[in-house]
Amino acid sequence: MTDEDRLIDCLVGNRDLLAKNGAEVPSPGLYRKLIRGLLRNAAKTSLGEDARDLVMDAVAPTQEPERLILSGPSFLGTPKMAAGGGTLYSSAEARLGYFHQMFPHDRIEFFFSIRNLASFLPAMYEATNFTSMSEFLRGIDPVEIRWSDMILRLRASYHDMPITIWCNEDTPLIWAEILREMAGLDSMAVLDGEFALLEEIMSEPGMERFKAYVASHPNMTEVQKRRVIAAFLDKFADDDAIEEELDVPGWTEELVDRMTEFYDEDVFAIQRIPGVNMITP
Repeated sequence: MTDEDRLIDCLVGNRDLLAKNGAEVPSPGLYRKLIRGLLRNAAKTSLGEDARDLVMDAVAPTQEPERLILSGPSFLGTPKMAAGGGTLYSSAEARLGYFHQMFPHDRIEFFFSIRNLASFLPAMYEATNFTSMSEFLRGIDPVEIRWSDMILRLRASYHDMPITIWCNEDTPLIWAEILREMAGLDSMAVLDGEFALLEEIMSEPGMERFKAYVASHPNMTEVQKRRVIAAFLDKFADDDAIEEELDVPGWTEELVDRMTEFYDEDVFAIQRIPGVNMITP
């Protein structure tokens, strides 16, 4: 419930560039159903020794890549499993364990986008069959739920696994860096579509002026680009594309404000977790 596959689609669109740098980014349709089945079987019995071969045959790289990029919104669980009992993705440790079993001799990196729970929980709830938010959360007060708790659990279970986190709300400002980090590219690599997200939230005249500005300043650093993006969004953002309407029975504006405040505090807590790379504007 963050970028709706825009990130992986953008990487797929840069497949040739990534391939030159040893990275393979297969289309999700080649592997998601297969991996979903493997995860389901692993939970019931165990993973077969041929699990890695099955995945590699499905994505069909021409040669063994140095880096394989797989993405799936349900890798850690379905919407129904996302916040049961107030615990975010209670099966996350087990499911990441299955990935380690699936790729036993490979180095696994974990990339994950978080989102303000005031909007994330309603979005997840809408994708389930629960009849109320209270039933979805099993009566847990939403202000008590924290992303940092989930990340601390993963950090404790997988001490050496690199973890990269970012806030969905910051994505327009850090889109290009997220792409490069996932692809294993250096900071100066030029990617097609690195401003694609801005086109969805900036007015057309503003986007035209932004592109003209970027074209006339080709040597900007990543930090300078973010400042320029922030300045243009401040002036040309499409408010209708940015604003979210929250309508959860029983949720007051005060509750949403409290959850947002706690989310901001939680982001700082995540930044302090050892071994976590937090991409920020």
